[in-house]
Order: sequence, then C-alpha cells, then structure tokens
Amino acid sequence: MTGVTSTPWRESFEFDRHDIRYLKVKDSAEKFAVIQFGVCPFRWDSVKKFFIAHPHNFYIFPRQEVPGSDQSYEFLCQTTSLDFLAKYQFDFNTCLSEGISYLSRIQETAALKRLSSVCLDESSESLSGSKKAEDLQFTRMVDVLFAERMKIKIREWRDGLLHGSNNSSIFPQTSDNPDQRFQTIFFKTRPAFVLNGFTSHQKKLIQMVMEKHFNDLAFVRVTDEETLCQRQLVVYTDSNEDRDLLMKEIKDCLLNETKRKVKSAVGFRKVIDLLSSEKKLVVGHNCFLDFAHIYGKFIGPLPWSAEEYATSLRNYFPYIMDTKVLLNANGSFQFSVKKSSTSLSNAFASLCPGIASGVKDPSLVDKLCVQVEVHVDEQRSLDWNSGAKHEAGYDAFMTGCIFAEACNRLGVDFDMHSTTFGLADEKKLENYINLLYLSWANGDIIDLRTGKRNTDCLASSTTPKTQFREVDFQNIVLLWGLQPTLKPSGIRECISRVFSQSSVSSIYLIDKTAAFVQFSKTETAAEFLDMMESLRSNNGPISVLHPLSKLLEGGCTRAANYEVYREICISPLSKVLFADQAEAVKIKKSRSGSLKSISEEGMVKEDERLGMENSDDNAFHSSDEKERTSFAQSFR
Repeated sequence: MTGVTSTPWRESFEFDRHDIRYLKVKDSAEKFAVIQFGVCPFRWDSVKKFFIAHPHNFYIFPRQEVPGSDQSYEFLCQTTSLDFLAKYQFDFNTCLSEGISYLSRIQETAALKRLSSVCLDESSESLSGSKKAEDLQFTRMVDVLFAERMKIKIREWRDGLLHGSNNSSIFPQTSDNPDQRFQTIFFKTRPAFVLNGFTSHQKKLIQMVMEKHFNDLAFVRVTDEETLCQRQLVVYTDSNEDRDLLMKEIKDCLLNETKRKVKSAVGFRKVIDLLSSEKKLVVGHNCFLDFAHIYGKFIGPLPWSAEEYATSLRNYFPYIMDTKVLLNANGSFQFSVKKSSTSLSNAFASLCPGIASGVKDPSLVDKLCVQVEVHVDEQRSLDWNSGAKHEAGYDAFMTGCIFAEACNRLGVDFDMHSTTFGLADEKKLENYINLLYLSWANGDIIDLRTGKRNTDCLASSTTPKTQFREVDFQNIVLLWGLQPTLKPSGIRECISRVFSQSSVSSIYLIDKTAAFVQFSKTETAAEFLDMMESLRSNNGPISVLHPLSKLLEGGCTRAANYEVYREICISPLSKVLFADQAEAVKIKKSRSGSLKSISEEGMVKEDERLGMENSDDNAFHSSDEKERTSFAQSFR
C-alpha cells in the first residue's frame, strides 16, 4: 500500500471506540492505493499427504482505461511507506508501466450505463448529422457548385448499382485516378463508399445532398476498429425497413464494442470475482485493512458503519479467517508463538521453520508438521523461497502455511474436507471464522456476522496482555484548540484544582492541539463540559481567575463529548492538526447542549506524530509500527 494513515491523528488510539476504528480504516482504504496484490491458492493432495501451493504476485495500478472518461484516479502516498517498499526492492517502474488496472463493480456499472447512453446517441446520429438538411444553407457559390458536383457523382454511383453497370468506371481504384477521395467497400453486407479527404464542411454538404435527393442512401459515421479513427460512409439501403435494420446493426455494434472495452477495463477485478465466486475460506493475517481495500477498490464505496460493511462483505466473502486471531485466541499456540511475536514473519518462522528456512535441514523439519509443495512457473519445490522479502505473493504464501500448520495442530483432518466449502465447515475452526482484528493494540475484534465488537474471542488465552481495559466513553471529554505548550500534567492540574486529584483517570494526547480527558465519573465529565462552556461565554474578571482559564488560553479551546469525536472522524477531510480538522468540519453547539458538525471543507495534509499521557508528565508516541507493517503484509 502507498500509505496507512492520511494524517497522524487518524492513527489508532487507545480511546478509539470500535466504530471510530472502522472509520479510520475506511479513511485509509479510500485515500491510499494498493500497488501489489498477493494470492496463493492451496490444495490438499490426499494421496501424497501434503498441500500444493500456487503463489501469485500481481502489480496493480489504478490507471484510467475506460474510453471517453476524463476522470482520473487520485491517491495519497506516505514517504515512510514508499521508503519501506524501496528498501525491499519494490519495482516501481514495473508497477507504473505494467501494473494491471481495474474497475470496481460500481464503476463498471456506471461506465456501462454512461457509455451505453453515449452509444444510443451516436447510433441515432450515425445515420444523420449534427444538423438536418433543412438547417444547412449555401452561403457561398463554391458550396453550390460542390454540392451539384457531388449530387452527380453520387447519382452515377447509385445508378450503377441499380442497373448493374461497372462502378469501377465511376470511382476507379487505380493509381491513375485523379480523385482518390472515394473508396468503394461493403458495409454490413451493403454497398457503400468511404468519404476520404473531405473537410468537415464538405461532408456536411454531402450529407445534405443525400438527405435531400437520395432516400435510399444513408450517411453513416463509424469508428474504424484498427485505427480507432472515425469514418464517414455513404451506404445503399434498398428500403426503409433495410434502413431501420442498418441503424439497429450499428447500435448493436456500438453497444457490443462498449461492453468489450468496459470488460477489458475491469482488469484485475476478475481475480477478485473468481475468489468471491468460489465461496470458500479466504485466509489473511491481520487483514481487516486488507479487506477494506478489497471492498473499496473492487466492489464499491465503503459503507459508513461497521455493521453495514460486515453484512455487505459477507455477501462476497462469506468465510474469512484471520490467522492473527487464531494464533492469539487459542492457547495451544502460546508455546510455539509468543504473544509479542505474532507478526507474519515471526509466526511463519515459529510455526513453519522447515519451510521458512528454505533449505532441507533435518533438524528443522518436524515430521508432524504439514508439508507444502510449491508450484511456480511449472516448477515444483518443497523448499521454495521467492527471495523477495515482503513481496505480496510470498506474504500470501506464508499466511497460507501458517494457517495450514495451525489446522494441523488443531487436529483438522484434511482428507475430510474435499467438499464445496472446504475448511469453512470445519467444527474446530468455527469459533475463529469471520473474526478480524480491528485493532491489535487494544484487542478490538470485529465479528463479521454482526458487525459488532467481539469480547469473548481472547478468553481462552491466559496471557496477561489479552486483558484489555474496558473504557466507558461517556466519561471521556474531547478537548481541542489547546496551546501547543500545554502539557498533560498541566491539563490534569487545572482540572484537579476544580474537582479532585482522583477526578481524572487518564489523559491521552491526540496531537499538540487536542487531547482526550478520561474522568472517573460520568457526572464529573458532564459538569466539566458545562463549566467550560460557561467560561467560554463569560469573559469577565472572575473567569480569568478561574483554575480552568489556563485551558482557554488562546481563545480557541473547545470541549465536547465523545460523539463529537465521531463526527470529526467521519469527515473525509484530513487536516494536519486535529484542531484545524474540527474547525474545517465546523463543529457548532446544538440546542441540546452537545456539539455537532454542520459542514465540511478542506484538503488532506500531514504533520507530527502523536503522544499519550496516563498518570504522569511523560508523553510517548503511540504508533505500533510493527503491527501496521504486519497489517499490510498481504498487500502493498
């Protein structure tokens, strides 16, 4: 992928509710491009008792290939992501020059509708011009003479057809012919001649002559299939019915050509359609963002809510397995894979050392481990290694190997799963299917069957890291417009002087202009909001002496409940600073006392990283870089 977060405050935070996390993933999938895609089908050989893998690596690039469209794709790039790709020898030239283009299903439908409408207009105009004969007038004597000469030549050609004379004497096709502007051909099995070398004005005059003097001749505009240039023809039709039939044939030809061009522009989506049509288990590693990209790039615009997204995604991919969920949720893997080492490469090295080593070392190969034979370019290998670290095709291969070994350790009998749905109906896997990590840092798992957060998946794990803190979002207040010099300890001190030392549970910096304040009680949070609004509206001397006045320095500080944070994240804008984002979204106080957004405007920018503060004055960056890297393993 060309990036992960469009601006620092759109990174995943501790105080992000699951619907907020979805909105941030949605923003990422909409603003960045996928430029490499890895697919690796696995098939179980029941005779040889091993899997056969077929890894594929695709360069894709969203160029505009729909004819007649002036709309081009736009996407963001993060320097850190491009630097990462360059570090691992990503071939940017191949991607740009040979990358496969694509259309989503929605884009394909819209293109067919638009181009079909254009074709209907063109077919109706192909037998007539932009002006009717009666609308054209001779303004010069040269036009009168030209029209008369064309009438004579066309009548001679027509009479030659009707009376069986040799039309080559009328329009000879020899090098000695002084007038090579006429070329006799057959069009749709009908005799015709091509108008070559005439100006557009002269062609209009010829059309006028035909419409006025020759009812059995049609003036036709067609596009040459080889040169893609438009040609004008005079076609003979022996009746009105034949003329109508000719028009229908032209319309059908234009429609078929349009469908062919759009189908060709669908490009890489054909691979996605094939995967979807199989309705089998699709495996990824930390793949929520991956599937958001698949949906947005190849299906249609991402829905606004996680619930709608989950329902729609399951229509195309009914069975999805996240191997990161599987490894962390099942205690049997804790001895092989440490909780802090469930990134794709670490999990692959831990669970599949024989395959990961790329060499036939008996000390690394456990006979109980599943074996995988790789078929690449008609070659077979049991110790295949592409040699390209972080290549999407190899990442997909690693993901499949991890899943195969996990199933092996769970006691799955591969011989029993030759049905249509394969491993999707395996009872030992049913508790892990359609559960995806929305945020590994906070343990948020989304259940695609409901679109809601799943809280029971990690219950089987005994690792302390899985005991994530539950957050009451009614206790959280959002502050923005703060002075950059104001530290978390200063915010805590101001609030504690009004309420108590225990009134604030934690403070989380969004960036240098905004912060979350988590209160210990909902009532305290509500009282704080009322007090901040009162101080903002009253600039008297008492307000200046109030302990909270330090928060209001600069005159731009605002406070709101957690729902306003959602409204700000919903906006497609991505201002660098959170305070600027809130201003661009134009948060305004409603009659109920809460804040709401009333409009949106702006552009996407980037700025500094973010920090966090819990109970002391030490702020630190919250980015989880390793997990974001693992998040993008199967895609670039």
